This record gives sequence, C-alpha cells and structure tokens, in this order.
Amino acid sequence: MTSQPNDIRKPPPKNRDIMVASICGFVVAFMVGASYAAVPFYNWFCRTTGFNGTTQVATSAPETSIGRHISVRFDSNVSGGLPWKFEPEKNSVDVKIGEVVTVYYTVTNQAARATTGQAAYNVAPLTVGSYFQKINCFCFTEQTFAPGEKRELAVVFYVDPKIADNHDYDDLNSITLSYTFYPVKDPEPKPVAATEADKRKGSL
Repeated sequence: MTSQPNDIRKPPPKNRDIMVASICGFVVAFMVGASYAAVPFYNWFCRTTGFNGTTQVATSAPETSIGRHISVRFDSNVSGGLPWKFEPEKNSVDVKIGEVVTVYYTVTNQAARATTGQAAYNVAPLTVGSYFQKINCFCFTEQTFAPGEKRELAVVFYVDPKIADNHDYDDLNSITLSYTFYPVKDPEPKPVAATEADKRKGSL
C-alpha cells in the first residue's frame, strides 16, 4: 500500500510571522493596560487591608501626645512615562509622637502639555503603617498639571501615641514616608477649580 501524502499544510513563513507579531502585540497591549489598571486596584487594596506599609487615614488629631520623638523621612519617586519633577520640601523632620505635622512636596510638570498623575504611598518599616495616621494628603487623587506648572502638595499626619504601647518599637527612631506618582492614561474630567494650585495652610 502506498502511503498517502500529508494533507496538513503549514502556513507560509510570511503569514506565520504576521500571526506571531499580532499575538505579541496583543500581549504587550494587554500588559500596558493592566499596568494602568493596577494602580487604582493596588491603592484600593492597600487602603482596605493596610498591606505593604500603607498608612491609616485619620479624621482628627489625637487627644494627647507623648514626649518621645521620632524622625520622619520623606522619599519621592516618579514612574516612567510621567515627565514630572517631584521632591519633598524637607528630607526629614523630627516630630513628637502624637503631634500633628504639615509638610509639603513640590511637583513640577516638565512637559509642554498637560499631564495627569496619581500617587501611591507606603511607609517603612512596613509594619509601622498602622501607627502612621494621615489627616490630609494628595494620594489617591488624580493631579492634573498644565504645561510647566509647579505646585505644592501638603501632607498632614501624626504618629499614633499607641505605638508606645507596642514594645516591639521601643528602639524605633525613624519612619520613612514614600510616595510614587504614576501616569494616568485617561484622566477623569474635572472642574477648573479642582486643578488650581493648593495654597499653604498652617499645621492643624
């Protein structure tokens, strides 16, 4: 019996290359889209669970403070694709535990077009997040800057006096608050007043 020729035809090399390129393009597009979606999801997850050194949100100042002091350091980062200069006004401040403090970060849009970013944050050591209380900050809010615009963004916080009850932190002498701004691909439209520069306010 003579063998029959194989009827399975392979796609021509050119068509195969086009198919592979199309698949690769789809994967890259999916990964880029997922990276933008990951920022708000990550923010929501951290706010809900306190994961990864996410600080807590307070609505008022503590009733008491204690004499113990701690150094709070400030770190600033900008993700790729966002042409911003982002830096703290001071690299660190020495605060009394329970004292409400206001600090400022400066952001400058170095692009010749309007750009929008959104900040995520955490503190180090990661386990201290539950004791770092922020009353007001610019995180989780889209920030849109006009071309060349420079703005000061405030953070109002305190270190919870309850940290003194946890003897695991008896030797803790510094906390680092770190922010990273990520680009927002499709910013939500906002009224003009929402994009006006923040004005300095005194410590609460």
